[in-house]
This record gives sequence, C-alpha cells and structure tokens, in this order.
Amino acid sequence: MGAENSHVSWIFIILCLGTLLTTVTWYWLDNDVGFHKPPRPKRGVGKLSDVCKDCRSRLRGQCNGFDKAIITQENTPIGSEIVFNGDGKKLKVTREIFNTFAKENPFKTRLDTCALVGNSGILTDSRCGKSIDSAQFVMRCNLPPLKDGYEEHVGIKTDLVTANPSILEHKYESLMNRRLLFVEGLQTYGNALLLLPAFSFGSNTALSLRAAYTIEEFNSPARPIFFNPGYLQNLSVFWRNEGLKPRRLSTGFFMTSLALEICDNVELYGFWPFGNHPYDYYSLSNHYYDDMKVSAVHAMPAEFDILLQLHSEGVLKLHLENC
Repeated sequence: MGAENSHVSWIFIILCLGTLLTTVTWYWLDNDVGFHKPPRPKRGVGKLSDVCKDCRSRLRGQCNGFDKAIITQENTPIGSEIVFNGDGKKLKVTREIFNTFAKENPFKTRLDTCALVGNSGILTDSRCGKSIDSAQFVMRCNLPPLKDGYEEHVGIKTDLVTANPSILEHKYESLMNRRLLFVEGLQTYGNALLLLPAFSFGSNTALSLRAAYTIEEFNSPARPIFFNPGYLQNLSVFWRNEGLKPRRLSTGFFMTSLALEICDNVELYGFWPFGNHPYDYYSLSNHYYDDMKVSAVHAMPAEFDILLQLHSEGVLKLHLENC
C-alpha cells in the first residue's frame, strides 16, 4: 500500500512539473513571436482613459490641421522661413520653391466619411475593397500596390496618398535616373493628392522637389502637396503631452490625427501592428504585400493602444475583421 501511494505521488509530481513546463514554454513562445490579443473592439462601449480626452476638438484647437497641415502659397509666402520639424534646419522660401506649393488649402470643406488605409498584413484576404471604396474620401500611406489581385481586399479609390522619401529612394533610385517608372507607378492613384514630407528633414527636400518637378514635366495628373513641418511639430508635442513618446510618430498616426480634424467620420483599415491575427490567431506578414520590417523609430503598439481607446469611445472606427 505504501509503495502504491509513493508511486501515485511520483506520478502527481511529474504531471505537475509537465504542466508547469508547458505553461512556461507557451509563455516564452507567445512573447517570442509577439503574440497580441486585445479585447474585441466594440463601437460605443468602454470608457476612454485620461489619454486624449476630447481628442478631436483639442486637435482642432491646438494643431489646426484643417488650415495648417499643408504648406500653401497662402500660409507660406515668398521670403518666409520654414523650420524643419525633424532636424531643426531652416529654409528661406524662394520663388522657385514657392511655385511648388499648393495655391490654396486642398481641404476646402469638412469631409463626411474618410477611410484611412494602412498597409498591415491584416488586410490580406479581408475583402474590404468595396467598403473602403464606398467612403467619400480615401487616404492611403506610402504608395502601396493596389492592383494585381489586391483590389478586392484594399480597394482602388484614392483621394490622397503619402510617399516617404525612403520609398522614392529605394524604389525609384531617388529619381536620379529613369523617372518614367515613378510616373507610371502614380497612374494607379489617378489625380490623387501626393503628400510628401519635404521639409521634415533637410535630406528630404531635394528628393521631394524632384518628385514634384517630375510630375509637372511628365504631365502626370497627380497633385503634389507638402506637409507643413510646423503642423507636424504641433502634433508631436500634442501626443507627447498625452504620454505617447516615440522617436517619431508613424505616417499612419500623423494621418489619423489629420483625419480626425478634417473628417466627421473616420474609419481605419489595415492598422494592426502585431504578428498574429487578432481573432483567428494565424501568422501575418508585416504588410499585405510584403514582410518588410517596420522602422524601430516608431512605437506602433503604443500608437495602436491609443487608436483602440479612440475606437472604444466612438471617436473613430477601427476595422480588425474581414468585411
């Protein structure tokens, strides 16, 4: 009897150790792959924390993106000084540079429904194309591919698209050689506004101006516009005061902030910075079109937490499921 009890005790100990080992192993694996499972967002429920209470009205009051997000000939005259938000450099506006500015504010009236499309792998096989294209105004980030089978999932309509200089540098050889490939690539977006951060860093300026000159010389229907670095600086200060302190805010977060000012209803697609699907848990690529890693200067998970809070409060709608 004693031997049997001893045998049972050893079995019990082994089972406990096995359970503990399994738990530790899964914990390690989850953290190793960056698995993340947020609460399923439901519009209009939950309570926004002290982070960014009344974001929409406060953004309009402190940053005034509706009038100041874009450099125009109205708000940046010849002879004025541009202060770069990224490196603090200064540039005096010459007539040549002035002629590349938008003649007037491209956002003349407040928009009703805006779809802002990020490039996360969560859009793969999402079938959200029709939903995205149904929005009054569609904004996209960093010259993403829209054709060759992507249309069903990300749509094709584009009213504004951003282009980071790094994309122009790597994809189009900084527009120093054959520029026709760049012009042909823009055809996907029709006559959309092409938003460039020409005056964030001194290294961005010449390349962004070459993009504007190329569009003009090839008679492309695309309409180049430039972010106002003063507005970007105000946004950075605004979010830093709310506790978000990355080295640099991402393009998607800048665009979300702008959309909250100029659009009455903001819907986000393709904003999911984690390696697993939030509901079905399968692995995702970083982008719906490739698996290139995101720059370490951005704090994507921290930005996403803000977006999730704004969704819970009903300030915007965050799409994380297939359409």
